[in-house]
Amino acid sequence: MNFFKTMFATMLGSFLMLILLVVTVSLILGAMMSNKDTIPTVKENSVLQIKLSKAITDRASDNPLENFDYMCLESKSSMGLIDILEAIDKAKNDDKIKGIFLDLSGIQSGWATVQEIRSALLNFKDSEKFIMAYADAYDQKMYYLASVADHVYMHPEGEFMLIGLGAEIMYYKDALAKLGIEPEVIRHGKFKAAVEPFLTNEMSEANREQTSLFLGTIWKNVLTDISASRKIDVQDLNMMADSLLVSLGESTIEYKLMDSLKYRDEIIAELKIKTEQEETKELNKISLSDYIKIPKDDKGENKGLAKDKIAIIYATGEIVMGKSTSETVGSESVAEALRTAREDKKVKAVVFRINSPGGSALASDIIWREMILLKGTKPLIVSMGDYAASGGYYIACPADTILANSNTITGSIGVFGLLFNGEKLLNEKMGINVETVRTNSFSDIGTMMRKMTPKERNTIQGMVEKIYGTFIDHVAKGRNIPLAEVDSIGQGRVWSGTNAMKINLVDLHGGLQDAIRIAAEKSNVEHYRLISLPKQKDPMTMILENLSIKIKDDVLKEQLGFSYKYFKLMERMANMKDIQTRLPFEINISN
Repeated sequence: MNFFKTMFATMLGSFLMLILLVVTVSLILGAMMSNKDTIPTVKENSVLQIKLSKAITDRASDNPLENFDYMCLESKSSMGLIDILEAIDKAKNDDKIKGIFLDLSGIQSGWATVQEIRSALLNFKDSEKFIMAYADAYDQKMYYLASVADHVYMHPEGEFMLIGLGAEIMYYKDALAKLGIEPEVIRHGKFKAAVEPFLTNEMSEANREQTSLFLGTIWKNVLTDISASRKIDVQDLNMMADSLLVSLGESTIEYKLMDSLKYRDEIIAELKIKTEQEETKELNKISLSDYIKIPKDDKGENKGLAKDKIAIIYATGEIVMGKSTSETVGSESVAEALRTAREDKKVKAVVFRINSPGGSALASDIIWREMILLKGTKPLIVSMGDYAASGGYYIACPADTILANSNTITGSIGVFGLLFNGEKLLNEKMGINVETVRTNSFSDIGTMMRKMTPKERNTIQGMVEKIYGTFIDHVAKGRNIPLAEVDSIGQGRVWSGTNAMKINLVDLHGGLQDAIRIAAEKSNVEHYRLISLPKQKDPMTMILENLSIKIKDDVLKEQLGFSYKYFKLMERMANMKDIQTRLPFEINISN
């Protein structure tokens, strides 16, 4: 009887799982089909409504699972940065679009990405069309973007605090000690702070110095842009932040950060007046997500029938060996994409878009080699996003021209290895003893079951030094900088895009569209079309490959909440298999 009970219970469980899978796939396919609606139309005298509450990625994914929330069983799409920038540029010359309504409620991206969108909006203003910004309440990143508008409004009971930027770094030394885990670190670079949280309970002076510099530079860039748009002196803006003078709505008006406090219905009424629409009728507007779907009325540069191509190759996430995922830069995938672009005679230039804090040194070098081979055949332009540091800079340095936003975080030319000794955790905390059988003296090098020997440490230190030497040699040759100078600005130190340009790690300040323009100029092509690499897999293949992983991550996010990112950090650290060229990017920059 117990056998039959177990058998029937198993069959019932399998049947229920099958039903759940069918329902889930049906919902995903339904979401996919809904995204293939007819192309939206723009009415005369319309407003382009820009909401940026969805995640902003460098490249929108074709994977339906990227946008599907298993907790509430609905699709939550993200937007690609290039799509946003092209939509704003398209609206500039669209006679039916009379202006832009920045309808803000939160921005899920880094400061450099926001800066790129803000620059596109500044360019839009050359058309002499209006930009109006509104939010119920603002954080600093939202206000930075909104300040580009002709008029900035907030709800009468809204709040905005100008307070400056702060960076929070969590330190794990005592926590690991209580667990009985000893981190074993081998590194080169006095500024290589990626492993500092595992070795100490407080920030080193070197790390504090570099963090203060790049935070201060980013904040200065933000205030300079706000100052230019709002006609408020930078010194006065800093005074407001230092004195907490701005908080509630009335103070934002007093210090000229807002133009007026209004309710949403009043904003809609003003938009109708600006677009000459009747008060009693619904406002003619089109959402950014719908406007992106409308093909650009090209007059040359992006004609779909153009034979010449400019390839945009995306490297987004941690650099790892093997294939890329939505969160990683796989050496195999990116190397193949670079090779494809090199061998395709119709590809006249390449823009390599990097948004990575680094990762595996070996994977970085595999990608670097393909960059070297590509550089000799056609123009190669690097466009840096929020991060292009450590391994991210390693793969960037061969380019003909490197562009970064002034708020990009880059540099971090340094190397480290990280191992964990869990012997005390097993023996003293858990009462587990591990016995090892080896054929040779160092067969279990790198194991978590014991402490490294001096011989092992010296060997790995030698590997770290060798990789660091290779790293700075690549940078010296790629950037035409003396080796000693690269070493002095290296040592794992992190730089903002502003400072990186001063020390010749970056050539120009600019975004992805600037990089595309330079690529076209250098390749002498006027009519071209853009292609994106690596090629994305078909949606059904993505579903089958990523279903279980996506469900697991969604459940973890729901259960862990704020702690999820720290769980992922520890998971990444535990899974490191080789020596790393990596940024200490687990920094929470408050806004």
